[in-house]
Amino acid sequence: MKPNKVRELTSVELEQKLTELKAELFNLRFQHATNQLENPMRIKEVKKTIARVKTTLRERELKQSV
Repeated sequence: MKPNKVRELTSVELEQKLTELKAELFNLRFQHATNQLENPMRIKEVKKTIARVKTTLRERELKQSV
């Protein structure tokens, strides 16, 4: 997910997306451990998207506190 699309989402949607991404990352790691993972690069993509979502949420927190 691109940073522009992440910023378009509301805070509630970002929280939901973060929960979904963490669940997906857990499943991908489980598949990787059992040698059933087809696309190992997907783990990297999901991690980066989680970081983008967390960064956007933190930016919004800081913006509200000012």
